[in-house]
Amino acid sequence: MIVLPPFFVSRLFCLALFLTITVSATRAAPDFKEQVAPILQQHCIRCHNDSTKDGGLSLETKQGALAGGENGRILTPGVAEESLLLDYVIGPEPEMPKKGEPLNETEIGILRNWIKAGAVWPAEHRIQEAQLNDHDWWSFRPLSQPALPELPDKEQKQVRTPVDAFLLARLREKGLTFSPPADRRTLIRRIYFDLIGLPPTPEEIEQFVNDPDPRAYELLVDRLLASPRYGERWARHWLDVVHYADTHGYDKDKLRENAWPYRDYVIRSLNEDRPYAQFIQQQLAGDVLRPHSPDGVPATGFIVAGPFDWVGQIEINEKLIEKKITRNLDRDDMVATVMNSTVSLTVQCARCHNHKFDPISQEDYYGLQAVFAGIDRAERSYDGDPETARRRNSLLAEQARAQQQLQDLDTLIIKRGGTDLTRLEAELKQAMKAKQGQDVEYGYHSQIDKSDKTPKWVQLNFKQPLTVDKITLIPAFDNYNNIGAGFGFPRRFKLEISETSDFKSPIVIADHTQQDFPNPKSRHIDIDLKPQKIQYLRMTATKLAPRSNDFIFALGEIQVLAPGDQNLAGQAQVTSLDSIEITPRWARKNLIDNKYYQSLEFYSDLAKLKQRRDDLLASLSSAEEKKSLQNWSGKVKWAQSQLEKLPKPQKVFAAATDFPAKGNFRPTAGQPRPVYLLSRGNEKAPIREVAASAPNLIDGLNGDLHLEDPDSEGARRLSLANWIISPRNPLTWRSIVNRAWLYHFGKAIVETPNDFGKMGAKPTHPELLDYLASRFRDEGQSLKDLHRLIVLSTAYQQTSRSNPKGAEIDGDNRLLWRMNRRKLEAEAIRDSVLQISGKLNLNMYGPGDRLFVLEKPQHSPHYLYKKYDPAKAETHRRSIYRFIVRSVPDPFMESLDCADPSQLTPKRIETLTALQALSLLNDQFMISMSLFFAENIEAQSADLTTQINQAFQTALGRSPEPDELKILKTIGEQHGLKNVCRLVLNSNEFIFID
Repeated sequence: MIVLPPFFVSRLFCLALFLTITVSATRAAPDFKEQVAPILQQHCIRCHNDSTKDGGLSLETKQGALAGGENGRILTPGVAEESLLLDYVIGPEPEMPKKGEPLNETEIGILRNWIKAGAVWPAEHRIQEAQLNDHDWWSFRPLSQPALPELPDKEQKQVRTPVDAFLLARLREKGLTFSPPADRRTLIRRIYFDLIGLPPTPEEIEQFVNDPDPRAYELLVDRLLASPRYGERWARHWLDVVHYADTHGYDKDKLRENAWPYRDYVIRSLNEDRPYAQFIQQQLAGDVLRPHSPDGVPATGFIVAGPFDWVGQIEINEKLIEKKITRNLDRDDMVATVMNSTVSLTVQCARCHNHKFDPISQEDYYGLQAVFAGIDRAERSYDGDPETARRRNSLLAEQARAQQQLQDLDTLIIKRGGTDLTRLEAELKQAMKAKQGQDVEYGYHSQIDKSDKTPKWVQLNFKQPLTVDKITLIPAFDNYNNIGAGFGFPRRFKLEISETSDFKSPIVIADHTQQDFPNPKSRHIDIDLKPQKIQYLRMTATKLAPRSNDFIFALGEIQVLAPGDQNLAGQAQVTSLDSIEITPRWARKNLIDNKYYQSLEFYSDLAKLKQRRDDLLASLSSAEEKKSLQNWSGKVKWAQSQLEKLPKPQKVFAAATDFPAKGNFRPTAGQPRPVYLLSRGNEKAPIREVAASAPNLIDGLNGDLHLEDPDSEGARRLSLANWIISPRNPLTWRSIVNRAWLYHFGKAIVETPNDFGKMGAKPTHPELLDYLASRFRDEGQSLKDLHRLIVLSTAYQQTSRSNPKGAEIDGDNRLLWRMNRRKLEAEAIRDSVLQISGKLNLNMYGPGDRLFVLEKPQHSPHYLYKKYDPAKAETHRRSIYRFIVRSVPDPFMESLDCADPSQLTPKRIETLTALQALSLLNDQFMISMSLFFAENIEAQSADLTTQINQAFQTALGRSPEPDELKILKTIGEQHGLKNVCRLVLNSNEFIFID
């Protein structure tokens, strides 16, 4: 008898078990949905899906699996030995999966038997990556109002609002309680800055401090919430979140002249305390809900508040992949703006792959992109007055009816004209197109030279290479010396292109330097190219044209034509060796203004064509038809005359579907562009078109937008708005109350206000957050009521002083055992300085104030802050009305941690730097305002002690301490009161709220 060691027994047992499993598995073909698909989903689909397609292979569908990957076909139905799929997953060190545990023998057996049985795969079955689990996360759970915590009598006495009950319950767990209340001087300054962003005056402080009314603080809160300054203060917070600015950003950063109506909409909405659901709904679809109200169109500035790629949208050709990239990034910003700000989800993380942490798929992300596929960032016209809007719409409708009748009758008559009329119309259309905008004769003119052998050149410089297939030279026209058409056209010349502006390595595309070129008069000279990339184009005259006793080089126009005959020359900057700049006749810019001379023969031919067409039409219509044509034409003209009497529509930069085309930037006219799921976010690798939808991440709230007409652009945005404001969407209500809490306490309940997903922070007080959110949602959605609930609490009214026990147990003050001391934002500091100096202008609304000197506004603007003199400014309005530049921030505001308008800013970064102290002391704005501050005080008293006391009361709300007074008197005697005021405004106490 042979006794085997235990090791071999174990091995034989495992082998027998494996054979049993394998034999068992061969007895019947595995069920694809129940057995095979889960294996592929668990081990393979993360890398081999339609989006990532690692190795060129997707296992989402049967077609993808059979198509194979870069190494060939991986499935041979019926023959397991020839299927690469098995080769990849078997062996002691299998090639696949790259990440994660190898397949076990049972799984391998199932795959082998499935392939042997013919690799049956139901055609309709798609395998998708398993989502993270999933909806069981605090922010996705349903929202309900928790009961108030029960507290002992001692703590219950400290409860002023329900906020206190939740906070005290957590503090008790740690053996802590609230700190003593702040004194009234501290409290009034705190609440003023929180609610209106301005300091109280000395008179307001004294009145509040000495007010015996036990409801004095409550009445003060109500008064501040009713102030128009409240909307100005809190609008700034919202504009941070949506990255609002008054310029486009990117490399050219052109002015966005009419962004401000959206900013004004936010201020008005907050002052009027519109229900939050309405506030969100209007910003997404106000033009759909109330198109002719003062707020309907401006509200949609929310969607497009972010940067606009001028070059990508306007200059890049529609056919190029760069245009698709531009649009993809543009919609990405819209999606991020809307979803980050309203529901605090980082859905943009799913642009290249399924979200790595939250249950948001690529399909969800591109479904959101499809919501915005019909809009662009552009200026829209609207009527601020509803009656004007009603009248305009009535006239437009009447004009449209008359125009349609006129067109129908005209079409009927034209049909009778047959081929003769068709030919005439085509000739006339071509002639009219040639004439349009081409009545100005002048162009570019070089300096005069005594020799015709002096080379002169003129050059077009483009920001980036453009695809071009034709260059057209159009001679100039001038009657000087009776030269007329062809004036100044060089006898010899050449055209060159280059990759650099210095033309060190040029490519000649037309060479007429070897013999004299006959004067073309009014004839256009075409240089045909194969579609070619051009960035720098130069025309060099090697033999100049004669005048009387000297020589010149002149040219009417250069056209740079893209495929489709679109003239791109207007995008260029024109430079030259020299130039006579005598506008409007001669200037470099005239070379690309698309205006030039046409011969008299041209106009004569055009008139003849018109007459022939009119004569033919007259012969085709009856007397009654002619009368009808006259009648309908009269109605069209009458409606137009009435429209011209109405006030001009206002303009706003907002979500737009209809606007004048500019370059390659054309409107959708309400027809959404197709949006595709992109493999790895690559515009060159579209997988399939997606429909507009919202994410499916909230139980009971379907992401299907239920669109009756899927092509209705406005319906898409309105449906998404309704998904966001649904009472069943807990994210929306938690998000906004968390933001309000952040701006009152300096720290949010959830410290990542734009990310409530699994990579975001968890709430410090989840029950309190849900209580506030559910109450806010269900009791009117009033932001002012939410503020009142928070600021009337004991927690808000605490002192900010620390104590050893609290510091030891909760050094970060996450449990709010005291109030947080906070630094004022840049805008609040600037506005306070303006008020204290007596220069604050409280006029509201309208275009932004430019705190800079603007140069080169038509090309790439230069924003020069150093040239702006605050002492001589016509107006000093609040900082909310500042014209905000993306690429060149105001140096003073930037040093004080102002938000970057190119980025969504849910929470500002606070720093303490030497640069801030230097800016507050030495910036020209601070110096000027300190002087005005001192002059106001000096006008009231000549006594230095009284003056210093007044400066302290106005700026800090208190009298100076004896040692402070002593130091400042010495400074005042030596350097004057203006420098005392500079020091007071540079103090920590001035820029911090206790």
